[in-house]
Amino acid sequence: MSSKFLDLTGPERRTVTAGVMVGVFLGAMESTVVATAMPTVVAGLGGLEVYSWVFSSYLLTSTVTVPLWGKLSDLYGRRPFYLLGIALFLLGSVACGFSRTMTQLILFRGVQGLGAGAILALGLTIVGDIYPFEARARLQGFLSGVWGVASIAGPFLGGLLTDHLSWRWVFFVNVPVGLVASFMVGRSLREPERERSGSVAVDFLGGAVLIVALVLFLLGVMGAGWRGQGRLGLVAIALVGLIVFGRIERRAEDPLIPLRLFENRIFLASFVTGLMAGMAMFGAISFVPLFVQAILGTDATAAGSVLTPFMLAWVLCSVLGARLLLRYRVRAIVVTGGAALSVGFLFLARLGIASTRPEVMAGMTLGGAGMGLMMAPLLIAVQNTVPRSQLGVATSVTMFSRTLGGAIGVSLLGAVMARILRGELRGLTALAADMKLETFVQNPEVLLQPAVRAGLPAHLLIGLRGALASALHGAFVAGFFLALLALLAAFLLPDGLARDHALSEGTAMSQGN
Repeated sequence: MSSKFLDLTGPERRTVTAGVMVGVFLGAMESTVVATAMPTVVAGLGGLEVYSWVFSSYLLTSTVTVPLWGKLSDLYGRRPFYLLGIALFLLGSVACGFSRTMTQLILFRGVQGLGAGAILALGLTIVGDIYPFEARARLQGFLSGVWGVASIAGPFLGGLLTDHLSWRWVFFVNVPVGLVASFMVGRSLREPERERSGSVAVDFLGGAVLIVALVLFLLGVMGAGWRGQGRLGLVAIALVGLIVFGRIERRAEDPLIPLRLFENRIFLASFVTGLMAGMAMFGAISFVPLFVQAILGTDATAAGSVLTPFMLAWVLCSVLGARLLLRYRVRAIVVTGGAALSVGFLFLARLGIASTRPEVMAGMTLGGAGMGLMMAPLLIAVQNTVPRSQLGVATSVTMFSRTLGGAIGVSLLGAVMARILRGELRGLTALAADMKLETFVQNPEVLLQPAVRAGLPAHLLIGLRGALASALHGAFVAGFFLALLALLAAFLLPDGLARDHALSEGTAMSQGN
């Protein structure tokens, strides 16, 4: 295919765009909707000990298959695999809604995740297919806006469905939305035949090795019932698997992930920046509501509300960053975002037991602004510097980097917090033993229960709050250093406007393949 983007009619392009936006809304809303309903789900199905796996199974399958979806769409077209992704997502949704045990729910959430990986990655790739650079820069910002609206609306919709219908409708409601997206994209997205010489040699061996290695890696970093040396062993085996994958890709006739992509400075900088920023910000998101609820003493609703300014800032700055990309140098925009992210973590690192919710919101707003100025411009710049034959894999791997970073970040910041907390609690053990309150010292999550908080002696409550605050401070400091690494990675970007690199790096990549 010689054309850089598909030549659709105006109505077809608008219909496909609307369908992609519906799909993005569906995928983005799912996590927050389910999180709101989960306490009710556990009350009905039991299985509190495997609670986290309802989210982990979805994260695992949606993450590890993203590069595969991108490559298959490059080989055979976006349309069939986008529709297959929606079908898998809806099949998993219906099965989740009919689940009778927590084990079934975890399994079917994995099926949902398989589809989600295609919906999000291929949706953004389709936008890259049907719009030239200037229009794409404007539209990607609005897609980020859809993501933000979905993330904010998710908890409200989840609560409404759970309270007035059933938690099962949290999953059933996906069906009509997914069918609308499928109909719009399936009817209007016209793709010409892929022009390939000879038979297509799909890199199944490379794909299998990559998926196994990534699954082992994520199981190691997320815990998954393993402890200590077991987790390290999984990570070590995964790293060996990734080395083997690299060797397979170098010899493959048509590799799953062409390693020459990493010779593209914009792609390399986007991958590293997304990985580090994802580790910092998505790791922090997991612990900020904990700080607000346990340290500041708010309820769960108020704790969740501190994420709203983060999402709003991300959305607004995604739109702004995409527009700025048309006039200003991509490195300057992304470096500004990295600086905002780092300053946001400075705010979070200063939080203590005397802090207020506005201080937390200030840090989250800066963090959201930083992510918006980094992620959307980087994705657009990557899409502009690769040939269309590699657009799917380049887009999916760029998105994959921040998702992988988020999984690592949650584990890393959680390990930092746990280590500091154990040390802090040792100083309270003697005091608590004299008062027969050892249970509270060993289980500081009681700070999340207002009735228990009210019954604790004031000096012990202060001690527990101080211990947890110190532990969270350590996690936020670690996040600050990760944000600094993301800022430094932004300087890997070449200088100049994003459109300037479409010929220099993009053409070179095309000729090299």
